[in-house]
Amino acid sequence: MTDRPSILVPIRVLEGESVPEGVPELLAHAHVVLLGYHVIPEQTAPGQAQMQFEDRARERLDEYETMFEEAGATVERRLVFTHEGQKTIDRTTTEHDCLAALVPNATGPVEDVLVAVRGAVGIDRLARVVAGLFGETDASVTLYHIAEDEETDEDVGTLLDGLVDRLADLGMDTSMVETRVDRDQEALDAIVETADGFDTVVMGESDPSLATFVFGLPADQVADRFLGPVLVVQREPPRETEE
Repeated sequence: MTDRPSILVPIRVLEGESVPEGVPELLAHAHVVLLGYHVIPEQTAPGQAQMQFEDRARERLDEYETMFEEAGATVERRLVFTHEGQKTIDRTTTEHDCLAALVPNATGPVEDVLVAVRGAVGIDRLARVVAGLFGETDASVTLYHIAEDEETDEDVGTLLDGLVDRLADLGMDTSMVETRVDRDQEALDAIVETADGFDTVVMGESDPSLATFVFGLPADQVADRFLGPVLVVQREPPRETEE
């Protein structure tokens, strides 16, 4: 059995966001780091906002925590009043060593998963998320790569075959895994178009702009492009170097 991958689920807990339908079941095999956060005006002290809103926020987190636990996930939670939501998400991801962060759009039963493979960077973390979440389910997984001009067919085969082998090492039944390759397409547009036929998308953060693309846009714009949940696998944190 693969270890449960730690997945960050950020919820703007006092702004009408909740856990969408199907998300607890999607993360049934995960260790969920449930981040309830509320962005406050610059002139408001976090302690002041906490005194005013903490009870209501904790009630909502209690409800969301129960939803994930009833689906089968393990949960730890944080409640943060902050001036900068994105920095809070980034910091929590690092502090809790989350392999991925979730854009929690609604989904039905997850039967088909699209895994966008951007390159060799972070491939092990990508495999751990996919095997951990879907290895014990009946979901079909498609590894999808948009090849660069300089990539040969042999290069692409080595990349995708290596990921399949890693999934097998993690105990996943690779008969449920397919590969697909496209060329001469812009990566994000191709992922969006292809994702229409899938229930959820897993993508690696090999490009620093990717997290900005996903989390830096208003939620409604993200939902316009990605109709289902999106798991963004985080890059390996930089190692501290000795003086």
